Amino acid sequence: MRITGVIASPRGKKGNTYPLLEAALKGAGDEGAKTEIINIAKSEINYCNGCLKCFKSGKCIHDDDFEKIFLKLMKSDGIIFASPNYINSVTGQMKTFFDRMADAIHCQMFEGKYGFSISTAGGSGADEVSEYMNQTLRVLGADTTGHIGMDIADAEEGAKPWENKAYEEGKKLASAIRNNEKFPEQEEFHKYMQERMEKLITANKKEWKHEYKYLKKKKGE
Repeated sequence: MRITGVIASPRGKKGNTYPLLEAALKGAGDEGAKTEIINIAKSEINYCNGCLKCFKSGKCIHDDDFEKIFLKLMKSDGIIFASPNYINSVTGQMKTFFDRMADAIHCQMFEGKYGFSISTAGGSGADEVSEYMNQTLRVLGADTTGHIGMDIADAEEGAKPWENKAYEEGKKLASAIRNNEKFPEQEEFHKYMQERMEKLITANKKEWKHEYKYLKKKKGE
C-alpha cells in the first residue's frame, strides 16, 4: 500500500500545514502504508496553456517536474492533498498542478484510488479549501475518506488536537484502501462523471486519439 502526500506550501516545514500532513502520513504508516511527501512549491510546474496536446497524444508540451510527480500519484493507492488557504483557495502552486490534470479528469485516471485533503487558515475558510481539494480528488475519480480544515484563530488548544485528528484520518485512509471500502454516496457522482467523460471523449475521438484509445482499453474493447 502506497500513500503520497502532495503539499503546496511555500513555507514548507515552517508552515502550519506540513505538520498535519506529517501526522496523517504517520497514521497511514502505522497501518502499514509506505508514505512519501512531495512539496510541489519546491518543484518546477509550468502553467497549462490550453493547447489540448495532452488530450491528443497523452504528452504535455512542458518539460518540467509535473510528469514524474503525476506518475508517482498513479502508482499510489492513496493521495493526500494539502494546502494552506490563500485568499479563500489553494495556493497558486496547487492550482497550477490541478490545471495540468485535465487529461486525467477526462480519463478518470484516479478511479479506484482513495484520498483526503488538509488545509490550514490563519482566520477562516480552511474547511472550504479542504473540501475544494476533496472535490478535485472525486472529479479525478477517487473516493474521499474525510478532510482536515484547521482555522488557527479558532484553535484555542493549539495544533496538537488537529495533528491527532490528522493522524486518525491517515489511519482511516489506509484502512479504506486495505478493505477496498465503498462509499455509496459517492458512487452516483462517479457514475455521472464516467458517463459524461465517455460522451465527451467519444464526441472528440478523431482529435483526442490518446484519450479515445485510453477509454477503449479501459472498457476492454
